[in-house]
Amino acid sequence: MRKNHSAVCRVGTGAGMADDRVYPAVKLLEQVQLDYLVCECLAERTIARENLNRRKFPEHGYNPMLAERIQAMLPLCREKGVRLVTNMGAANPVAAAHAIRAEAEAVGVRNVSCAAVIGDDVTERVRAHPDLRLLDGGEPLESLLPRMISANAYLGADLVRDALDTGAEVVVTGRVADPSLFLGTLMHHHRWSYDDLTRVAAGIMAGHLLECSVQVTGGYFADPGRKDVPRLAETPYPYAEVTSDGRVWICKPEGSGGRLDRMTCAEQTLYEIHDPSRYITPDCVVDLCEVHFEEEGVDRVAVHGALARPRTESFKTVIGYSDGFIGSGEIAYAGINAVARARLAADVVRERFRIEGGVASEIQVDLIGIGALHGDPGDGSRPEPYEVRLRVAARCPDRRSAELLGDHVRQLNMQGPMAGGGPVNTGAREVIAVNSVLIPRDWVRPEIVTVGMAA
Repeated sequence: MRKNHSAVCRVGTGAGMADDRVYPAVKLLEQVQLDYLVCECLAERTIARENLNRRKFPEHGYNPMLAERIQAMLPLCREKGVRLVTNMGAANPVAAAHAIRAEAEAVGVRNVSCAAVIGDDVTERVRAHPDLRLLDGGEPLESLLPRMISANAYLGADLVRDALDTGAEVVVTGRVADPSLFLGTLMHHHRWSYDDLTRVAAGIMAGHLLECSVQVTGGYFADPGRKDVPRLAETPYPYAEVTSDGRVWICKPEGSGGRLDRMTCAEQTLYEIHDPSRYITPDCVVDLCEVHFEEEGVDRVAVHGALARPRTESFKTVIGYSDGFIGSGEIAYAGINAVARARLAADVVRERFRIEGGVASEIQVDLIGIGALHGDPGDGSRPEPYEVRLRVAARCPDRRSAELLGDHVRQLNMQGPMAGGGPVNTGAREVIAVNSVLIPRDWVRPEIVTVGMAA
């Protein structure tokens, strides 16, 4: 592993969601000499799901794709001296660290050292403050307490920095804000402090552009004939080059597929941003209004203009809670009068569900291909298709009702209008919903646990 910290730090993206592709991360490791690879794998609901998993299996609770990623990536990381940073720890970072060592050992990478960041789980602390106000809706937290699964604070880059300072090859965390994973590597590598607001803003900007993997290199950007992306099937994962004085370039491997330019960077900059003048992270408050991009070649874009103010005195904390069940089913209708038969079938399902005692707070009927995304006007103003797929879904307070709804859709195969394709009953699934609260920073007591390192 390289020990000297160079003036230019190369940070690559290894994942942008829990089930992101592994192959592009391996290709990035092969094609570019990175210093760090960051796998961002936690969406808002993911950690609540893994908390439920940990309750059933105490040794689990981390990302289900951990084994696949580690076995594919760690041999190259070890060979090239690349340090891995990831939030695949989810609800159980220490168990994830042990699993990482075991999976690496299975492919011949021995004695991997890990640093696990814990302390983002503030469930019991939050539970003791039912008067906290939910950010979405303003109701007191008390309204969710009976159904609350988890409460996890979004930790910042300083924990990633400190974990890397231990010398560990792999840093595994739970809930750390997405761009903070990247900023933490830069704070460690370049020895930045929170007083260096210009550099911290640049690091957050680099992280925000990289955090969603291929979204900045053409994925989710492509629109044929309007925003063409060459070789979309070969879209690569991006990486950033960042200097010690805070200059940032977003890059992709030379000659790779996909697209990286001012447009892709601009779209990703605005992704999940409510107020561009006040993008709040655990590390600083970023002003994106003056951000601009300069193309310095096909595979390289310079990033300028991010500004920052000091971080706030609170942590955003995501609350995961159970929100009942959804039952659904689908069936296709084809031929003359297909749409009318589909609508009749939906009416039949609703009525049978009511007759047999099903309970639902909401029933949604979608005619896929007509109004599933933008609503069905039902007035004949849209062309009549030759085939349509009916989807009926219900939000139910209990599993029994959710399963009943799906059963009625499946039974349309014999007990409804003539269908054109076999029905699918997706059964019942528990709904995990999220909301957020703000808590004082001093409620959070994060720690770093090393695994496989000398005392």
